[in-house]
Amino acid sequence: MKQTNVKSATGKLGILIVGNGAVATTFMTGVLMARKGLANPVGSMTQYDKIRVGKGSEKQYLKYGDIVPLAQLSDIVFGCWDVYPQNAYQSAVYAEVLKREDIEPVRDELEQIVPMKAAFDKNYAKRLDGDNVKDAKTRWEMVELLREDIRRFKQEKACDRIVVLWAASTEIYVPINEDIFYKLETLEKAMKEDDREHIAPSMCYAYAALTEGCPFIMGAPNTTVDIPAMWELAEKTQMPIAGKDFKTGQTLVKSGFAPIIGTRCLGLNGWFSTNILGNRDGLVLDEPANFHTKEVSKLSTLETILRPEVQPDLYSDYYHKVRINYYPPRNDNKESWDNIDIYGWMNYPMQIKINFLCRDSILAAPVCLDLCLLTDLAARAGRYGTQRFLSFFLKSPMHDYTKGESAVNHLYQQYTMLKNAVREMGGFEPDEEID
Repeated sequence: MKQTNVKSATGKLGILIVGNGAVATTFMTGVLMARKGLANPVGSMTQYDKIRVGKGSEKQYLKYGDIVPLAQLSDIVFGCWDVYPQNAYQSAVYAEVLKREDIEPVRDELEQIVPMKAAFDKNYAKRLDGDNVKDAKTRWEMVELLREDIRRFKQEKACDRIVVLWAASTEIYVPINEDIFYKLETLEKAMKEDDREHIAPSMCYAYAALTEGCPFIMGAPNTTVDIPAMWELAEKTQMPIAGKDFKTGQTLVKSGFAPIIGTRCLGLNGWFSTNILGNRDGLVLDEPANFHTKEVSKLSTLETILRPEVQPDLYSDYYHKVRINYYPPRNDNKESWDNIDIYGWMNYPMQIKINFLCRDSILAAPVCLDLCLLTDLAARAGRYGTQRFLSFFLKSPMHDYTKGESAVNHLYQQYTMLKNAVREMGGFEPDEEID
């Protein structure tokens, strides 16, 4: 490892997760099993991927941890908030993602992870009915109670650093309100005035995390940190933020397959995407107001890859539709179908069908690990504000829309950004161009 200005990853890293459902418990169980040598963290870039550093005779392919100082799995301490009081073991069993034999070896550790009372507002997730909820009179009080939770957890678990990760349900869509969301001052005013229409509970978590010196990661498509006021707070506290929405199944396929169509200069008439899933996420998304938040996130992927202004002959008039259907028998085993209508030479039509039978939480867990480790790395490297290099892991990557910036959704461009950032933090030259 080269000499860099990145602070070492000494001591314990606390990962505080908002949500104790299928994704969170699969993530926690997998990490606990992996560090005992009882499971492999397959799908995790930080644990498996190798990046080229140097050129010519200096060229090497190294794991991330050999380039930059990453926290070790053995140094991670988990905590969580949830509207349901069951501990992580009970929740993991209830989620029915993992087999009993893959949970039992770490039962004792999981049972010790008992969710703190959640900052919750039923208006933002009408399908959830848990009663493990904070009695906060105002949004500002909600923030203060969450800050106390973070401080107490850090002290009790003797953590050197904390990362806060949202792995809870998708909230109803909160439109960008410039009068409230464009300045930190007006955001804080709305919190103190208990503006429940505009201030989502997730914003309270993000505000609390950043003011306590913790990076915040938004794993759902919620508006939360994707507003100028939160960018201002991240700059003020010099903390990294990342979001939004874990890129796991269908959108991962879309961000990798759409470049094939674009690179090959094939035309597109339409792309229809539909999903069935039956976990708690599916239940929440069965509410139209919550689905709209997800729909906006999933629709944004294609439009930034197959761009009509670049290739008007090929992409000026395609139809893009996304659907999610709640189907309880599937539980966490999500299935997605993509029907893609393309055209080629002399405008002759063709079709592509993609049927992905995936496991939502199995794909999300390694994304959670990578986002937590790399956001912690960014904080120790002195990087703050939106971490665009983490777009690879996110469905609707954050970008400065106030200045006309577009998100990068092209999977291979995102991977280049990721590799360059790791190289740079490791003291190597970030030597790949993003074309």
